[in-house]
Amino acid sequence: MKPILNAGRRAIDVSSQHVPATARIAGVPVPDSPLVSRAVEYARDCSEPYLFNHVMRSWLFAITLAELRGAAYDAEVLAVSTLLHDLGLAEAFSGPLRFEVEGANAARAFARKEGLDERRTQLIWDSVALNSTPSICLHKETEVALCTVGVGVDWGGWCHDSIAEDRMKSILQAFPRLDMKRRFTQAVCGIAASRPETTYDNFARDFGERFVPGYQPSSSVDSLLSSPFEE
Repeated sequence: MKPILNAGRRAIDVSSQHVPATARIAGVPVPDSPLVSRAVEYARDCSEPYLFNHVMRSWLFAITLAELRGAAYDAEVLAVSTLLHDLGLAEAFSGPLRFEVEGANAARAFARKEGLDERRTQLIWDSVALNSTPSICLHKETEVALCTVGVGVDWGGWCHDSIAEDRMKSILQAFPRLDMKRRFTQAVCGIAASRPETTYDNFARDFGERFVPGYQPSSSVDSLLSSPFEE
């Protein structure tokens, strides 16, 4: 029997003639391994449907852009990173750190439990922690950069025109957006309202300033000028 990778609403039949085996999800060739299958299921179990669909689309977009660029990369690391990049938005992983770091810590715990070595685990941590900081992560390892550009396609339309229309349509049909813009905005605003101290130095600050009444971020200018030095 051929192995099955469960993703979305249908099981994907996988060819056993390739090493590593590959499946096709929404027309995109993806790695099929026990690690990737468990990452898909973990993301599904931990995420609301709109967020699960978001991470699946982000993964498929990342692979598509890697194909277009002819990039060599660790397919399992990219899969785990992209699939788990928004764990920090799940209630189970809320905590005192900015949500990307909480998510990165959860993804690292998953990777270690799966027996990944420290280098691959660190790549996953960096990919998740930095996925919303493109000015840094786009200059890091290929897997880290690809994770962010894949997320960026789905989140803000980055490189949207680079993806063939038929592939874009297939991905969106397989994993509908489910009111992504509104739901994601609500999730980030919830963090800005309940844990504002974790949002002052990241993009969540923009949502707090625009949508959350009474949100008052501290200023890095004030931090410098009020530092305990005489000059």
